[in-house]
Amino acid sequence: MDNAERLKLSVVHFPLSIMLEELLKQFLQHLRYERNVSQHTLRNYSSDLEQFRDYLLAKGKVSDIAVSEIDHLTIREWMASLHGDNKKKTSIARKLASLRTFFQFLVREGVQENNPAKLVATPKVERKLPTHLSVEDTIRFIETPDLQTDLGRRDRAILEFLWATGMRVGELVGLNLKDIDFRERLTRVTGKRKKQRILPFGEPALQALMFYLNETRPMFLNNCPPSERDDQAVFLNYQGTRITTRSVGRMVDKYIKLCTDINRDISPHSLRHSFATHLLDSGADLRDIQELLGHARLSTTQIYTQVSMEKLIEVYDRAHPKA
Repeated sequence: MDNAERLKLSVVHFPLSIMLEELLKQFLQHLRYERNVSQHTLRNYSSDLEQFRDYLLAKGKVSDIAVSEIDHLTIREWMASLHGDNKKKTSIARKLASLRTFFQFLVREGVQENNPAKLVATPKVERKLPTHLSVEDTIRFIETPDLQTDLGRRDRAILEFLWATGMRVGELVGLNLKDIDFRERLTRVTGKRKKQRILPFGEPALQALMFYLNETRPMFLNNCPPSERDDQAVFLNYQGTRITTRSVGRMVDKYIKLCTDINRDISPHSLRHSFATHLLDSGADLRDIQELLGHARLSTTQIYTQVSMEKLIEVYDRAHPKA
């Protein structure tokens, strides 16, 4: 019997009076083993639900609480307390979504008869458009690293790859050499919920990658003791170990500061947004972009149509004599 089967059997036989702490543990196991969510998503769920648990414990001054005692009024009171603490609406909405998913899990497993979180209205959140760069600014930005230095060659390859493929930063740092088909210019990435997809990349990205792999990566590997090396990792730090998402974020911050007239509100994810926007502006089909980005729902990808529409309106207002 695998982990998922053991999990399901253990949850189904819980009585309605089961305590919240135990059910939270079971839910997080469900996310990890059945839904295969990313570590980032798992941390968010865990943090949100633990905050809710701590709120209930502090309010009732008890060591634990039965889940059957939680109703929509209790959840609404927690939402109000978060608002009183000046939490952002986006943060409050995410915590409510975590509760809804948790209680839906309990309903599905027969632990709970209904989902009290569904009766609580989601705070209205203004949907921000993705931050992206123009094609010209993107090219100028990714050409900022100094190719005469080891780190510059690596950083150029990273930036080229992010823009050429539109992959997430977490997907990039997880790349292994065996994932890349250099002849066909294709790479396999593992995205959210362990779903894999194949992404093409162009000649500039290939050249930057080969320059880094031939000139820099071997030197970085030599900086690391053999017992600690990750010989399969594509992108390494100076110590010869796999680079982290945080390091890529710091790298982007460093180079964006060197581009004095480019929007400073740029992150590694902005290159993914730029990738999607540039494809859409060039006539790519929205379904194809969805596939390349690895979005589960088309509605997630459709935000880029609004970005392109705003650009069209801006061009119209600037160019049309009757605008």
